[in-house]
Amino acid sequence: MTTENYYLTLTCPNRPGIVAAVSTYIFELGGDIEEAQQFDDKASKRFFMRVSFSCDSDATTLKVGFVDIAKRFDLTWELRAVKDLKRVLIMASKLDHCLVDLLYRWRIGELPMLICGIVSNHPREVYASIDFADIPFYHLPVTPDTKSAQEAKLLQIVDDSKVDMVILARYMQILSDDLSTKLSGRCINVHHSFLPSFKGAKPYHQAHARGIKLIGATAHFVTSDLDEGPIIEQDVTRVTHGDTPEDLVRKGRDLERTVLSRALRYYLHDRVLINGATSVVFSD
Repeated sequence: MTTENYYLTLTCPNRPGIVAAVSTYIFELGGDIEEAQQFDDKASKRFFMRVSFSCDSDATTLKVGFVDIAKRFDLTWELRAVKDLKRVLIMASKLDHCLVDLLYRWRIGELPMLICGIVSNHPREVYASIDFADIPFYHLPVTPDTKSAQEAKLLQIVDDSKVDMVILARYMQILSDDLSTKLSGRCINVHHSFLPSFKGAKPYHQAHARGIKLIGATAHFVTSDLDEGPIIEQDVTRVTHGDTPEDLVRKGRDLERTVLSRALRYYLHDRVLINGATSVVFSD
């Protein structure tokens, strides 16, 4: 049989014996654990684990045999063959720096995923300089009158394409509470990390006017609480009194690209587990 590589992630109420049971199960099936990380959250009394391993057994056999362990420890778990790539839908607006960066990283193999489509509230002509190859493009213009209907179309695309994760690559439309709820745990957003300060238009200009010394970006899961979902990744850089608002915007774009790509990479390698209002991210 062909040896396959697998990711196993799990969370459950913490109790003794979980690691032993999981590692013994993989060993008894002839598997070889290549990486194992775990975290015991003392506050929630929950246990989190990620295991990367290789094995000759197929995914179906592994899952069937793991059911007893899952029941014994009350596990919420997922086991996936690495070759079964996650299916991703990217949403963008006129600011295309994150979109272009994700496409580049995908093309060079840094982000192993299947891109099911690109959705925008602007027409394809806005992205005339970008090579989308054979990736489907969906133009869903949003106005107050069309918002509900367009969100319904978006959900239909997600369902029809069997999308695992929606990426808001600087998509400049606020999702409704209903859509955010339906995409809970399946949608990642990125934005400047000044929030809750400097809301609205031109946040970098607002920050410059206040003499800010640090700027940053945050990638998080989308929830109905605007920009308050579980955080996956963040980064900052220093700025000085000599930086113009345009300098802040330029540095902010760099941070947004980096932070979003890191967050997506963690997700694609099953390194992110939601833990209530926060998240557990196993570093690579």
